Amino acid sequence: MSFVSGKSGHPQASRRIVLFGLALLGVTMTLQPSQVLAGGADVVGVEAVRDNAGKWRFNVSVAHADEGWDHYADKWDVVAPDGTILGTRVLHHPHENEQPFTRSLSGVVIPETIDEVTVQAHDSQHGYEGKPMSVKLKR
Repeated sequence: MSFVSGKSGHPQASRRIVLFGLALLGVTMTLQPSQVLAGGADVVGVEAVRDNAGKWRFNVSVAHADEGWDHYADKWDVVAPDGTILGTRVLHHPHENEQPFTRSLSGVVIPETIDEVTVQAHDSQHGYEGKPMSVKLKR
């Protein structure tokens, strides 16, 4: 089993710069704990395995500061290069005490012309704001 690391910027960095700039200007803000602790859901590991029938199983690890039913990572998607969603794993409950957590999705059909997909996680408050991860498919 091998996990691939992703290569993309993180939207939290731009927020930190904006908040730092506001602080330099003397602007004060009150942030709720959820605004500080729980941002988007980040994909931190992906394993793609092709079965004998040519369908794919994805084992995906997601990190998110789940805070209960009102704010948690609620799904992840396997996405083709053109943006088509090829499969979705719905997450039916928060994982406050299991971080990062790994869940699987089997039976994903991926056309032979596609050799790389991206996995993106979604959370109930921030949508697809977290860090996605791309993985090359070994056929």
